[in-house]
Amino acid sequence: MTEANKTLRLTQVKGTAGRPADQCKTLKALGLGRIGKTIDQVDNESIRGMIFKVKHLITVEEI
Repeated sequence: MTEANKTLRLTQVKGTAGRPADQCKTLKALGLGRIGKTIDQVDNESIRGMIFKVKHLITVEEI
């Protein structure tokens, strides 16, 4: 599988109540916002950086 074909499946598992505003905005930028919501994102440096910022609120699977 080439680097261009890699995809990540992100699922939000914790809520944003009491979290800093930048973490809430990062989740929105990823396409999340509710507990249990799942989205697929292309695997690249910018997405990985956003995932690192909110890694305690989401789960990540490579597909």
